[in-house]
Amino acid sequence: MLEKAPRIAVDAMGGDIGPRVNVPAAAQAAREGIHITLVGDEDVLRGELARVADADSLPIAIHHASQVVEMKEKPSDALRRKKDSSIQVACQLVKEGRADGVVSAGNSGASVACGMFVLGRIKGVERPALASIMPTEKEPVVLLDVGANVDSKPFHLAQFGIMGDVLARDVLGVDRPRVGLLSIGEEEGKGNVMVKEAFDLLKQTSLNFVGNVEGRDIFTGDLDVAVCDGFVGNICLKLSEGLARSFGRVLKRELKRHMLSRMGAALSMRSLKNFAQMLDYAEYGGAPLLGLKSILIVCHGSSNEKAVTNATRMAATFVEKKSHEHLAAELSAHNELGQFNRHKA
Repeated sequence: MLEKAPRIAVDAMGGDIGPRVNVPAAAQAAREGIHITLVGDEDVLRGELARVADADSLPIAIHHASQVVEMKEKPSDALRRKKDSSIQVACQLVKEGRADGVVSAGNSGASVACGMFVLGRIKGVERPALASIMPTEKEPVVLLDVGANVDSKPFHLAQFGIMGDVLARDVLGVDRPRVGLLSIGEEEGKGNVMVKEAFDLLKQTSLNFVGNVEGRDIFTGDLDVAVCDGFVGNICLKLSEGLARSFGRVLKRELKRHMLSRMGAALSMRSLKNFAQMLDYAEYGGAPLLGLKSILIVCHGSSNEKAVTNATRMAATFVEKKSHEHLAAELSAHNELGQFNRHKA
């Protein structure tokens, strides 16, 4: 463990709501001992911080950034033209050793780009991966990549498995995570060329690789890490989120339809609330971008206070557990994957 509290830089201007959500969310994390640096327009942030009753007693600092990356801006344009944007400045603070990690609910593409080019990648990592922690019938499952890379190679998928294994161990507390490769069938040999080659590579690692898994296996709770490329992963994530929302709306409609169903809903309120909490993306806050030299958590643009607070907690856990060092060590231990990649190139 660290001798000092984790220092997290929060992109306070990022997201659909921005400082009105990010500032009180960061304040809650600060109450738990996490040292916060709010990055953004100083006047705006001081105004929002003034609404926090105990702000003066909390470990919160403000670092001014004069620009904001809008949600629809191209990441490449933001990286070049907005050097003083809140997300780029937050990453720069980590690079300079003035913070240990970054949380942002802003433009996800810009966040990924800043993570790669400002924070830098762990040696041997070509493609950092966004990892989503998803609810299941039992314990949560790590799904990666969920959108950082739309085109991947077998070598990248094998590295994603290693990254997901470290995340499951350090953040979810799983002793020996079960790692599966998302495919169109459970049998060995199923899938496209990329998946088949990734299967062979994952078998060579020291991971607890359980083979191919299908989409329906993700939510059973019999898996700890599900590996796929970012194109498939993002569709899988968005489909799951959309299904959960639609199911919730349909359930609410049906429970209101008749007197008996309304009475049943009242009697089942605690169970319904627990179910809703299990499906709430805010429980884990955001998706860590794995494979960087420091931790960056990318949140939904529509994140609420609970989500940003939990994302900040997750970033702090990464720092406390020294997860980026564990990632570097595990990837170095499997450097034969890099040799495979160079051979295929």
